[in-house]
Amino acid sequence: MPPWIPFAVALLAALAWPVWLIRRQRAERAALERRFAGQLSQQQDQFHTRMQARQQALFNGMIEGVLLLDQEGRVRMVNESLGKYFDIAADIRGQTIMEAFRWHELAALAARLPVERKIWEAELVINRATQRCLIVSASLVEGRAGAGPDSLFVFRDVTRLKELENIRKEFVGNVSHELRTPLSLIKGFAETLLDGAKDDPVQCARFLQKIDKHSDRLLFLIEDLLVISRLESGHAALNTQSIDLREAAQRVMDDLGTRAAGRQTHLENKIPAGTVIWADADRLQQVLFNLIENAIKYGRNEGRVAIGLAEGKPDKVEAFVEDDGPGIPSEAIPRVFERFYRVDRARSRESGGTGLGLAIVKHIVQAHGGEVWVESVLQKGTRFHFTVPRHAPSAQSARESNERIAPA
Repeated sequence: MPPWIPFAVALLAALAWPVWLIRRQRAERAALERRFAGQLSQQQDQFHTRMQARQQALFNGMIEGVLLLDQEGRVRMVNESLGKYFDIAADIRGQTIMEAFRWHELAALAARLPVERKIWEAELVINRATQRCLIVSASLVEGRAGAGPDSLFVFRDVTRLKELENIRKEFVGNVSHELRTPLSLIKGFAETLLDGAKDDPVQCARFLQKIDKHSDRLLFLIEDLLVISRLESGHAALNTQSIDLREAAQRVMDDLGTRAAGRQTHLENKIPAGTVIWADADRLQQVLFNLIENAIKYGRNEGRVAIGLAEGKPDKVEAFVEDDGPGIPSEAIPRVFERFYRVDRARSRESGGTGLGLAIVKHIVQAHGGEVWVESVLQKGTRFHFTVPRHAPSAQSARESNERIAPA
C-alpha cells in the first residue's frame, strides 16, 4: 500500500468530521424546533380550549340567549339559555341557522347583518310548543385570524313582559268599561230628571232609585279595585288570629239571609262546632261573603247553598261552599278567578257584580298560604274549595307567606 493512502484517508476523515458534526447539529436543532413547535402548538390548543371553555361558561351563566356564527353562517357556539328557548339538546355546532333552528325569521336577520353590521332589538316570535317573544340584537365581531368577522346574536326573552302588558291593557279596558256603564246610566237618568221628569213624583222617585243603585255599583267596584290593588301590591298586612270558622260562616250567612230569602235559597252551615283556624277575620269574612253571595246569585231559585269541610291536612283546614245550580262550563273553569271574567255576563250585570269577587278570594287565600279551586258539573252544581292554616305558622312559613303576597 502506497504510504500516501493512509494519509489521504486520515485527511478525508478529518475533513468529513466537521461536515457530519454540522449535519448532526442541524438535525438535532431541527428536531428540537419541531418538538418545541409541537409543544407550542399543544399549549396554544390547550389555551384556546381553556379560553373557549371559559367563554362558554361565561355565556352559559347569562340569562340572555347567545348565538355565535362564523363567517360562513355556521353555528360556532350556543349558550344554555338559547338551547332552552328552542329545546335544543344535541350539538348543533357546524350547522346553518335553518339546519339548527328551522327559523326563517332568524335566517333573514342573519342575512341582513353583513350589510347593516348592527341590528338593535328586533322582535321575533317563536311559535313552538309554547309561544315566546324574543328581542334580538346582533353585531359583527372579530373572528379567527385570517378569517372574516363572526356574527354575534343576543336574545332576550320578553314573553312575560308582553303577557303583563296584555294583562294591563285588558285590565284598563275592563275597568274603563265597568266604570263607563253605570256612569252613563247615572248621567242619562240625571239628564232626564233635569229635562222635566223631576216634576213627575213617580218618575222622579224611580230615576233616583236607579241613580242610587248604580252609584252603589260604582262604589262597590272602586272598593274592590282598592282591595285587589292592596293585595297584589303586598301592602295588605294580615292581622291573623285564632278564629272559629263555623261562627264566622254563620255571621256571613246571617248577613246574606235577606238576599237568600229573595231567591228562596236555603242556607246550610255544615261546619262542625269548634273548627278553629288561623286567619285574618276581616279577610276571611270577604272570602266567605264573596263565595256564599256568588252561590246565592248564580245558583237556582229555591235552591240550596251549603258551607262545610272536606278532608284536609294536619296543618290545613279545607272548606267548601257549594250550590245545586246550573254549574260552570268546563272551558270556563280555568278562568273563573281572573279579574272581570264572567261566565254569564248578562246575569252578572243584572245582579250588579263587579267581576272581582273571585279574584279577591284567590289573593286572600294565597296570602294566608292556602289554595283555592273549583269543581262543577253542569245542571248539578258547583263547589268552591279553599284551604287556610289551622295554627300560627312558623317563622319560615311566615316569611314564605309574605313572599307570596309581595309585589312581583
